[in-house]
Amino acid sequence: MNCKTTFALAIAAALSLGLTAANAETLRLGDFQSTSHIVSVEGTSKWMAAVEKATNGAITFQHFPAQQAAKSKAQLDAVNNGILDAALLGTLYHADTLPLNSVVGLPGFYGTAVHGTEALQSMLAEGPLRDELLAAGVTPIFGFVLPPYQVLAKKRLGMPADWDALDVRTSGSTQAMTARALGAVGISIPGPEVYTAVERGRLDAVLFPLASVPGYKLNEVVSHISTNGSFGGYSFVMVLRSELFGSLSKEIQDQMLSLGAETAKHVAMAQDESVSGLIGQWKSAGIDTYSFTNEELATLREALEVVSSDWLDRIKSDKAKVVLETYGKLTSGQ
Repeated sequence: MNCKTTFALAIAAALSLGLTAANAETLRLGDFQSTSHIVSVEGTSKWMAAVEKATNGAITFQHFPAQQAAKSKAQLDAVNNGILDAALLGTLYHADTLPLNSVVGLPGFYGTAVHGTEALQSMLAEGPLRDELLAAGVTPIFGFVLPPYQVLAKKRLGMPADWDALDVRTSGSTQAMTARALGAVGISIPGPEVYTAVERGRLDAVLFPLASVPGYKLNEVVSHISTNGSFGGYSFVMVLRSELFGSLSKEIQDQMLSLGAETAKHVAMAQDESVSGLIGQWKSAGIDTYSFTNEELATLREALEVVSSDWLDRIKSDKAKVVLETYGKLTSGQ
């Protein structure tokens, strides 16, 4: 195939997607993860590359990772204000605007990132979670969750008495309820700042998904890590400003959504697969990677039952009850 033929085919492909080189889009995409984090490597970066390839460069991205364009809690505002065109939102950082989406932060539901992601994708396709994002001016492209949160600390934490009055890092108000239900104090600190907070003694413990630990090197500042707890979850949702998304051709929209669904499944599987290997590495390094006993699990589960009730009381919305019931059904038996 000669150069003229190759060029003609590329132009034809771009035209079929409703764009030409003259009006191709470069989207400014922000997130708060570093490019070495598994969420970026297997999620954000993978999706951007797939979209650029599928559209033959009709859609490209200018990536602003690690809070370069906006702090973690300001990503949504940055999209709405036109600073960014797209963002990977950590929904728990936006609980004031997206309270229903904070349901993922409740403890005791999904057991793996894959199962939790399947539930989230279903709820983003239609229903209150999707409607809430649309009302905030953005369109969800895909979403995924982190593996269930575990506790990382400088001592072994088991029964609620072990947690009494500890300062525990949590992600948003929903997870703060989890800490409070165990007698601890939940402190919301962005992921990039947790390492220093633990190192300097500002935090006694951290609730964190194990697959994300290497991205923040938290294994360097703790000595005990639980492996079978369920202290809530965390969801990421890739969004585009709705006005912009609506201006794209149907073909481009479908490509973004289809590739987004593939990416969500992929990044969830990658996280689940990484956990067992990480546990082995940490154990070899002398970290106490421990499992809660059956008695501890039962006691913790009982203590945390109040969190879902508190969540409903705080949201004060009929939609919250629907969301919680739907979430429970989608994650049951996992």
